[in-house]
Amino acid sequence: MEELRKLEKVQRMVQFMESRALLVTPSSNDHGHRFVANLMLFLLQPCGGGDLSINDKCSLLSDLMPRLSSEVLEEASVWISEDLVAMQENDGFQQNHVENAFHGCNQLEYNLLQSYNENKAMVSLDSMEKANSTLEDFCRSYFMFHELDVTKPQTVFKYLPILSFTESYIYQLDKMNEKLLPTPTNGKSVHGGKDEKTTGVLASYFSNDPVRPLVTLLKHKGLLTERIREELTLGEEYWALERKLCYALVNEKEILIEDVMKAIHLKSFDYRVLNLLLYQLRGAEVEELHMEFLSVSEFLVEVSDDLYDYEVSSVVQVFYWSSCSCLNLNSTKSPHITQDDVLENNFNILRMFVRIYGASTAPAMLAKCIGEAEDKYESLLNSLDPQLSESYQKRCAEATKEGGKVSEHPLGTWVIPTVIPDEELYRSKLKSDTE
Repeated sequence: MEELRKLEKVQRMVQFMESRALLVTPSSNDHGHRFVANLMLFLLQPCGGGDLSINDKCSLLSDLMPRLSSEVLEEASVWISEDLVAMQENDGFQQNHVENAFHGCNQLEYNLLQSYNENKAMVSLDSMEKANSTLEDFCRSYFMFHELDVTKPQTVFKYLPILSFTESYIYQLDKMNEKLLPTPTNGKSVHGGKDEKTTGVLASYFSNDPVRPLVTLLKHKGLLTERIREELTLGEEYWALERKLCYALVNEKEILIEDVMKAIHLKSFDYRVLNLLLYQLRGAEVEELHMEFLSVSEFLVEVSDDLYDYEVSSVVQVFYWSSCSCLNLNSTKSPHITQDDVLENNFNILRMFVRIYGASTAPAMLAKCIGEAEDKYESLLNSLDPQLSESYQKRCAEATKEGGKVSEHPLGTWVIPTVIPDEELYRSKLKSDTE
């Protein structure tokens, strides 16, 4: 809708300029007319604090035009590109420290946001590096459902470019969305507050179809389907729910169990997008049984991830594998970087259950939810081809072993960490300990 309004403005400006004989190029030159119309619309926009009048802008433009040439513009393009690279290096964009995550957008992120507004899909090297573990897990866990051998490099690299770009793009947006989550009410998180300018820029961007550039790219490649577009839209819905629920937590607003369950089910939308893309890349029909089975597994994985990330001290006490689910827990967890969802006010199903049901009842209610999902998982697992079922369970065992988890069962067991009844007190204490 926003794009249609922009096109309508451009068309009306073209008509105005034609009525005033301001267009000297032939009427068949649509691109030229749109360029000049966009320039006129730009001149009408407020600039900075609004100090420049229309006469000022016309005067500045008149002074500039005689000195402009294609050579000058080409030189300017090179200059900006080189300057941007230097700024990225000076800003230390490749640093992976968690404490820098909320210090605001750097120059590259602003550049990326600008590219989104221009409907260009771009990803940073940092996003590609951090999304790599998810991509590796997807290949090892999902390729078998497409009868693809993940141990053959030529098979992986055949599909890697588009899968890697898509996951990196989604990861990039997810990290930006986290910067919009409200800071806990004690004023600042342990790692510092959030930059208001950054928040404003990101909020504006997320309100205007943030996945559109990716959709445009996939459509251009002939890979976009209605189902992929729907999953990307559901991803936007998840980000909105995440912001809504985390705001409600720190501001003591009502939280609905329906919103929580919807959010946790939507959270793995990136895996479903990658899976649907792989069907498209192979030119194959979507196997609905596999999609249903994997969606249940994804739900169990997200719950397990949330138990792992609930708070820092829980990392050493939680064995988070069930007798059924396993999919991507270990490959997405770094042994050196832990996440504290309570501390940073991130979406976490256990946090939500504690708010809804209370500290004493929440673990039992979550255990009931897990049990129901595991029953469905087991039923669907038995519906799979026996060889596929065996391969998938073998992958589960491998992932558990790689994660270093020790349990009587080869796939581990569920243990819910001790809940935090008073999150504000917990954050305040942790903050005082770091000062």
